[in-house]
Amino acid sequence: MPYKPDGYTDLAPYLLVPDAETVLRFCETVFGAQRLRVIRGEGTRIVHAECRIGDTVLMMGEAEGPPAMLHLYLPDPDAAFDRAILAGAEAIQPMMEKGDGDRRGGLRTPDGTQWYLARQVAGD
Repeated sequence: MPYKPDGYTDLAPYLLVPDAETVLRFCETVFGAQRLRVIRGEGTRIVHAECRIGDTVLMMGEAEGPPAMLHLYLPDPDAAFDRAILAGAEAIQPMMEKGDGDRRGGLRTPDGTQWYLARQVAGD
């Protein structure tokens, strides 16, 4: 099984925005983006959404957040997670299967950037 969803780049920018639906519509209208996944939480809140612009998947969620956030698919995210901790990163989410087809964990580097390291474990 591949370590990431078919057609995804290894590294994806992740935006934390107040209104993900508006961002998705903007990307569709302006850049011809293709809407991929939209996962809703309580009410109409979008907890996670994705769209493809050219060869890149842009991820987003409705939340306040860090100065930058990145999602990185790797063949062995657990090993990279362990190396990041040894290099001074702080674990903010342990490596675990998330129930969305990914095994993923989150880290915060000393500069405040959040990195989410993942491997696909089940097809969508």
